[in-house]
Amino acid sequence: MISHIKTDTLQQIVWQSGIALGLMAVLSIGLGWFVAGRMLRPVEEIAATARRISEASLEERIALGGPSDELKDLADQFDAMLDRLQTAFEAQREFVANASHELRTPLTIIRTEIDVTLEDANAGREQLASTAEVVRRAIDRTEGLIDRLLVLARAEEPLQRGEESELADAVRRALDAREAEVAELGLRATLDLAEANVEGDPMLLDRLAGNLVDNAVDHNVRDGWIEITTGQDEQTATLRVANGGPLIPEDEAPRLFERFARAEGSRTRARGGYGLGLSIVRAIVRAHRGEVTARALPEGGLAVEVSLPRRREGAAQ
Repeated sequence: MISHIKTDTLQQIVWQSGIALGLMAVLSIGLGWFVAGRMLRPVEEIAATARRISEASLEERIALGGPSDELKDLADQFDAMLDRLQTAFEAQREFVANASHELRTPLTIIRTEIDVTLEDANAGREQLASTAEVVRRAIDRTEGLIDRLLVLARAEEPLQRGEESELADAVRRALDAREAEVAELGLRATLDLAEANVEGDPMLLDRLAGNLVDNAVDHNVRDGWIEITTGQDEQTATLRVANGGPLIPEDEAPRLFERFARAEGSRTRARGGYGLGLSIVRAIVRAHRGEVTARALPEGGLAVEVSLPRRREGAAQ
């Protein structure tokens, strides 16, 4: 009798325990489903936003709210990446539009000159020579623009193993190339060319110095001035080019590094400028892991300073 009661009691306990375990399992599954849903909802938002984003809709952001945790940090980093991508795509579209316009302009001039000449049945040798001269200048401008675009593309590629280069020598070569224009404008050049040894692409570094000298000459005024200094310390080599010229708003100076940017009142377009000189300078400096800054001078003109890693002693030739 007692044994039978014990058996019934044990069976009842087992049955009740099974029911309790079943209920606990159901509750645990439900609670786990609810918690997992709440935890995965931000991930689903991130995934849904990523699926909707394309080049044409880069302005969309996750903008995840809630407490500051790993998922919110992930969403914020994703939004920051989208900001950078949108900026890069917009800059690329603007560059393509500007480059297309700059290339189309000389082609339009060529077509117009040829059409006008062809329509004139009485065009003489003098008119043909004039047309040929206009066409030649337009071709030269197109060739110059393409050359600068190729240099810009090369400067934006990863830099291969460099060679020893001396910035002071590059400056001297650049000044020799513009000697006639410096004399014609009556520019006063003050030079302090100390040793500034770097390692990099010699052609690009020559273009770096050449573009800075060109910028200082082309944006100067008659009887103006140019100051160029080079030097180095234990870590860096520096090149500074300053010139007189028109007043430049202080907040406009950094914008001059943008492609096809021209300062207010710039004469470079009339003089055959392309608006790429300082863009190429910045690309070359970045390729050599350096820094470049531009500062508008209060009396007019611009000062550009370049800082590059100094060539390591004992570096391979």
